[in-house]
Amino acid sequence: MTKDVFEMEKIKLTPEDGFVLVGIDYFADSGKQLYLIEHFKMYQDALNAKKERRNSEEYFILYKGAGGEYLCR
Repeated sequence: MTKDVFEMEKIKLTPEDGFVLVGIDYFADSGKQLYLIEHFKMYQDALNAKKERRNSEEYFILYKGAGGEYLCR
């Protein structure tokens, strides 16, 4: 997956408010590798859900920053 396609996928899945836990399907077609797992109102809840996953490094949290920038952790 190219960096641009990956960035577009992240932007598409980033919520206007709250936080989403996202997974990566390495076998899916380019542009369809990210998938939504769950939406959370609080960051700590999203972080706890990520930590509970077997391979937590294969998941990340998407959200918008105070300035409207797209962020992930």
